[in-house]
Amino acid sequence: MGTSISLKARAKNATTKVIRFLTNLKRPSRRTNLKLLQQRGETLDSFVIREATIEDLPALANLHVKTWQETYRVKRPPTYAIREYQWREQFKVTDGSWFCFVVENNKKELIGFLKGKRNEKNTGAIDKIYLLSTYQRLGLGRKLVGEAARRFLSIGINTIVLFGIPQNPSSYFHKAIGGEKLYADNGEFHGGYIWKDVQALAALH
Repeated sequence: MGTSISLKARAKNATTKVIRFLTNLKRPSRRTNLKLLQQRGETLDSFVIREATIEDLPALANLHVKTWQETYRVKRPPTYAIREYQWREQFKVTDGSWFCFVVENNKKELIGFLKGKRNEKNTGAIDKIYLLSTYQRLGLGRKLVGEAARRFLSIGINTIVLFGIPQNPSSYFHKAIGGEKLYADNGEFHGGYIWKDVQALAALH
């Protein structure tokens, strides 16, 4: 029984890796995005990372819709109305248990964001991190994670987890910045990562 489950888990993980690899190939390369950056009159130093405010809600909800669809490419993605409601409800929580950093370009447009929260067991969780595809592979994701890590450290949190789905092409990014995969008891990988050295993450700029 145990061997059978293990073989099924391995086969499923292998299939997931193929799907993630093929999805990753559809994303713009760093070279392409650097060229687009130049065409837009932007530089790698022209972006601002700041904490989101309630005034960002419409733009944040719209960005969430766009980046989610770019990542998962499903026929019926969550609508703007759904995302706007979710973020409006989130901003009502004012107990300091969560935060959101946004990336702003030189036109004051939001092009990426990261949402983090404190878990009950005093660990931190990155439960959302998205960038528009044309702004990926430029180091902005690393900067967002660095900001989040420093925030977690400031409130006494030294372990961070992230739970996504294994098909997400960003899994390569999570591993590249030191994330360790979390496996279920049957050996399956469901998209979870853990960082036990938050100080190292905090050094990302």
